[in-house]
Amino acid sequence: MPNTCLTRPLLACLTALLLLLGAALPAWADFSLPPLPYAVDALEPAIDATTMTIHHDRHHGAYVANLNAQIKANPKLANLSLEALQGQVSAFPMAVRNNGGGHWNHSQFWTVMAAAGQGGSASPELLNAINRSFGSMEAMQSAFNQAAAGRFGSGWAWLILKPDGSLAITSTPNQDNPLMDLPGIERGLPLLGLDVWEHAYYLNYQNRRPDYIKAWWPLLNWKEVNRRYADAG
Repeated sequence: MPNTCLTRPLLACLTALLLLLGAALPAWADFSLPPLPYAVDALEPAIDATTMTIHHDRHHGAYVANLNAQIKANPKLANLSLEALQGQVSAFPMAVRNNGGGHWNHSQFWTVMAAAGQGGSASPELLNAINRSFGSMEAMQSAFNQAAAGRFGSGWAWLILKPDGSLAITSTPNQDNPLMDLPGIERGLPLLGLDVWEHAYYLNYQNRRPDYIKAWWPLLNWKEVNRRYADAG
């Protein structure tokens, strides 16, 4: 039979240790890096495995870590989903804007790509909407290419669904996106977004951003874009 004089102090010490460890855990670290929905080499040759690994693990991973580091100083973040944060980002410091936007932007970016030949095609409903807003699929892609190639410095090009039901092409600097409540941003629901930061393409394409944009279209996961459009009603 164990000696209670010894076990009680031991239990007390263990309890105190567990409480101490629990207090040290970063309970505010609620955001996490989503895994890629395909192998790192699945998008080759358009996007090579090295670029994909660096882009996902290091760049996107850094946005997640930096965003989590902001939660302790901004506890309201702990109660917001990543998407909800975008619509309230003006209430937070620039570090939240940059890293919260970087996390959301990249999370959508991985899912709007698929191996060549695996992404399907635009649904009849989405194609009709594209034709109404741009005249044709080719015209939409041309406008998108211009927005992506013409973004000065780092940023994103977007196809968005506007509140009136029409589609539009827009572009944002840095890690901003059309969900953000910021002046100068054309707001809408992003159906697809293309990363035109140099780290997304520089290993293969150097300064040839238009070549990267052209190579990207066959990777477009229309199944995901269709889903986003359908879910928007």
